[in-house]
Amino acid sequence: MENLGISGDFYQELARQGIASEIISRETAAQILTSPRIELLPLLNAAFEVRRKFRGTEVSIHIINNAQNGYCPEDCRYCAQARTADSDIEKYPLKSDEEILAEAKNAYERGAFRYCMVFAGRGPSLTRVTHLARLIRTIKVQYPPLQVCVSTGLLNEEKARILKEAGLDRLNHNLNTSERHYPNICMTHTYADRLNTLAAARRVDMALCSGMIVGMGESSDDLLEVVYALRQLEVESIPVNFYIPITGNVLGPASPLSPEYCLRVLCLFRLLNPQAEIRVAAGRELHLRSMQVMALYPANSLFLEGYLNTKGDERWRTLQMIKDAGFTIKSDHAIDELLRKEKGCLKGSCDEPVEQVSMKRHQDLRLFMPSMTAPVKG
Repeated sequence: MENLGISGDFYQELARQGIASEIISRETAAQILTSPRIELLPLLNAAFEVRRKFRGTEVSIHIINNAQNGYCPEDCRYCAQARTADSDIEKYPLKSDEEILAEAKNAYERGAFRYCMVFAGRGPSLTRVTHLARLIRTIKVQYPPLQVCVSTGLLNEEKARILKEAGLDRLNHNLNTSERHYPNICMTHTYADRLNTLAAARRVDMALCSGMIVGMGESSDDLLEVVYALRQLEVESIPVNFYIPITGNVLGPASPLSPEYCLRVLCLFRLLNPQAEIRVAAGRELHLRSMQVMALYPANSLFLEGYLNTKGDERWRTLQMIKDAGFTIKSDHAIDELLRKEKGCLKGSCDEPVEQVSMKRHQDLRLFMPSMTAPVKG
C-alpha cells in the first residue's frame, strides 16, 4: 500500500479487499477522501468491481412519500421541517389513508422498488404505530413486489416489533453525522438516541436503512466514523445524502462540495460496506451536477421524484441516465416501458430525445457581426 497512485496494484488491492469483505485501514480510507495521488477513475473502477460482485448492474429506484410535512418539535439544524427553521414549506398534518395508498400505487407503477414513507416528529405514539401497521399490511397485499420502508423518528422495541409483524421491510433512521459532531447539528436528541432506535429494530430482526448527510461542516474523521459505524452495524441500506442548503434552515449555507469529492465519498462507502445497498440520495443533482451518472458505479440505488422538500431531476431524465449508462432497474417494469410512459411514446423503443432539436439562427452564428453602417475600405 506504499505506492499510492503510482501503479494499478493499489486499486486492485482495494477491489480485492472489498470483494473479500475485508476492512481497509483508516489511513487508507482517509487518503481515498483527500489524497490527490489516488486518481478518481481507477478508484471508481475499483468500487464498481465490488458493486458488480454483490449488486450486479441493477439500480434500485426509491420514491419518497412525505407523509407529514412540518410540525416537528426537533431542532435539527439541516432540516426545513424543524421547529427552529423558517423555511418556506407547505405544512400539513398526516395524509389520509386514501392519499398514502394512492401514492403507493403511483410509486409501484412508476417503477419503484421501494416505497419510503417519512413522518416528521420526534417519534410516533403507539396509536400512530398501530395505524401505520394497518397501512403497511394494506400496501403489501395490494402491491406484493413493492418493498416498504418507513422513517418514523425514535422507536422502542415494542413499536419496532409491531411494524415488523405488519410486514415492514426496512426501517430508516439515519445517523446523519458522527457522535462528536452531533451536538453541532441537533440538541433535542442525541447520537445515542439514534443508535438505540437502530438497536431496537435489530432486536426484532428488522432490516436497517441508515446513512449520513455529507457537507454539514464535519471533518474527514467525522465522516470516517460514520462509515465504520455503519459497517459495524451491518446496515443493509445506506443513503448518502449531500447537504442541501434550504433557505430558512438554521445550518444555512455551507461550503460547496465538488463532484469529485462526492464520488470519493460514495466509493469509500462501497468499499467499506461492500454488500450494502449504497444510495446516492438527496443533493445528487446539486453537488454532482454533470457527473451524476458516475455515482452509479459505486452506488446501486437512487431516489426518483425528488426528496422531502426539494425537487429532483425530471423522472425521464433519471431513467434515461440509468439506461444510457448500461444499467437496468430492479422493478416489475422494464426501463423502456417506463420511458415510453414518461415521454408519451406510443410504440417503439422511445430512444428519440424528448426535446426538439433547435437550429442555430443568424444571431447565434454571427455574434460579432460588423455593423452594416461601417465604412467600406478601399
